[in-house]
Amino acid sequence: MAKGGGSWVAMNKILPGAYINFVSHPRAMATVGTRGIVAGLLNLPWGKQGEIITIDAREFQTNALRLLGFSFVDPEMLYVRELFLGARLLKFFRPTGGSAATAEIGNLSLQALYNGERGNDIQVAIEEDIDDPGFYFVITKIYDGGGYIEVDEQRVQTLDQLTANDFVIFCQATGATELTLMETAGVSLHSGTNATITGGQHSNFLELIEKEAFTTVFFSGKDAVTKGLYAAFTKRLRDAEGYKVTCVLHDYARADHEGIISVLNEVDNEDNPAALVYWVAGRQAGCEINQSLTNRRYNGTLPIKAGFSQRELEAAILGGQFVLYGDRGGFRVLRDINSFTTIHPNKNRDFQFNQVIRVLDEIGNSVARIFNDWYLGLTQNNDIGRTLLRADLIDYMEQLQAMEAVENFTPDDITIGPGREKGDVLCDMFAQPVIAMEKLYMTVRVV
Repeated sequence: MAKGGGSWVAMNKILPGAYINFVSHPRAMATVGTRGIVAGLLNLPWGKQGEIITIDAREFQTNALRLLGFSFVDPEMLYVRELFLGARLLKFFRPTGGSAATAEIGNLSLQALYNGERGNDIQVAIEEDIDDPGFYFVITKIYDGGGYIEVDEQRVQTLDQLTANDFVIFCQATGATELTLMETAGVSLHSGTNATITGGQHSNFLELIEKEAFTTVFFSGKDAVTKGLYAAFTKRLRDAEGYKVTCVLHDYARADHEGIISVLNEVDNEDNPAALVYWVAGRQAGCEINQSLTNRRYNGTLPIKAGFSQRELEAAILGGQFVLYGDRGGFRVLRDINSFTTIHPNKNRDFQFNQVIRVLDEIGNSVARIFNDWYLGLTQNNDIGRTLLRADLIDYMEQLQAMEAVENFTPDDITIGPGREKGDVLCDMFAQPVIAMEKLYMTVRVV
């Protein structure tokens, strides 16, 4: 056997032999992106502040009390439940500010783990172990609807043996010189306050969420200035930076943009009449590219106002409003549209349909991912490299066609060649998104 062997990079070997490279054919992971991530600022009375917190539907159902301060079924979690009726993942920002609830039991100082009014619902009791004098049970409870429930119990001799739990931080009271514990039936923490929401808080949230992957962002208030902030943020991401996300706002058709959905309905709630935004945002985030929300039945529990006449519904559609109408004791989505209404040669009426935008956004985000991850700086800009890129784009579009997201696609719909400069690639592609049926025009001829 010849002495030479192994792999090779250049044809510069000295010894005779077989030099063989085993490599896979380079192919991009041309898979359809995952949807379902909704993002927003939530002014909850409990939880981490000043950062993006991510929870999924399972965590919300099983661990909401620890993460958000309330159980899944509590009324305070209504809006989060509305979001998860469509979304699979929530990325939220709890604004900074407010104060943590506190209390003292003799030499023991108590402080709620987080700032906010929910800390005022925490109670700590200390009981001596009757079977072992000198040891104490330190029990943390929180009010949950009908009464207090236990969330933590520690058996210790002195207060320095206590460790913080998911609700309370224990420490020695200021000026205390002893580490002894004293029994108490229950001391409630007090003086916890919530943060005050300002425009700066929303700006902080948007600055942080821009670094995250998400599908849809929302603002559930009625303040026009803040709605303008979210609209400008969304337009910049989509139009200037190529990050295809959508934004759900209340009654903001003035945005006139395919990435911004304007919810017309109000709910019967003086504190938050724009609360339907939560359900729409969750549903928009989770709606697949081969689906439409047109005629989708509302499955939440908000008291929706939907007393629109036929003329008002027509005006809503023409004005770019996403609206629900009353139907046999429930509510349905009239048409899955966005706020885009100014038709021009580069954007026809197809851009009003959210299903079309979902398909186009999927193409934009996924093609960018394919190119950036597999070609940018890695593949030579020659006929071979461009042929590989074209093959991956064809494979990707055929996946969309198999999902019935697009139709009538053929490989000839993609052309690719060199661009103006050495590193540029010029690609043209035709895409024909599919949308769900909306209108039936039929003539019955009686003979």
